[in-house]
Amino acid sequence: MINMPSRVELHPLTRSDQDEFCTLVQASSELHLPWMQLPTTAEEFQAWMHRFDDGGNLGFLVRVRETGAAAGTVNINSIIRGRYQGASLGYAAFAPSAGHGYMTEGLAVTLRHAFTDLRLHRLEANIQPENTASLALVRRLGFRHEGLSPAYLYIDGGWRDHERWAVTAPNPWAPDPSLPEV
Repeated sequence: MINMPSRVELHPLTRSDQDEFCTLVQASSELHLPWMQLPTTAEEFQAWMHRFDDGGNLGFLVRVRETGAAAGTVNINSIIRGRYQGASLGYAAFAPSAGHGYMTEGLAVTLRHAFTDLRLHRLEANIQPENTASLALVRRLGFRHEGLSPAYLYIDGGWRDHERWAVTAPNPWAPDPSLPEV
């Protein structure tokens, strides 16, 4: 995991981010397709935001400290407590800021938040094998390859295979109180 002063910070994604988010997603369609589909209209955004209502999924904007510009988005999805203490990550760069290392730093900040503040133990990133930029990103952050999940997610009109990558909390790690002692 990268440990250096970051040029970015995480901001919780809110409904008031709708116009900026949708504009950036529209401008970034060449980066995102066929890897993912994010909301591009106000209606899609408002419906998509319901996924964050119960706290089982958390959404963030990665903002450049110096300018406040949104460089990308990160989700911590399907948070499971109990014996698992893990979640999956979803992330996307926005075209105007892509290629400057902001998402590497944004994911590093996300990992620190997940392992320290949320006290998760494991994070997974599931990536289509042809998405070389995303694969390089998780490698830079110390994720390990764990296998292939055939027909894992329905994206862009079909069931897509995904490579499964994971990283666990560094030691020492303070477990969440929901972790059973025995």
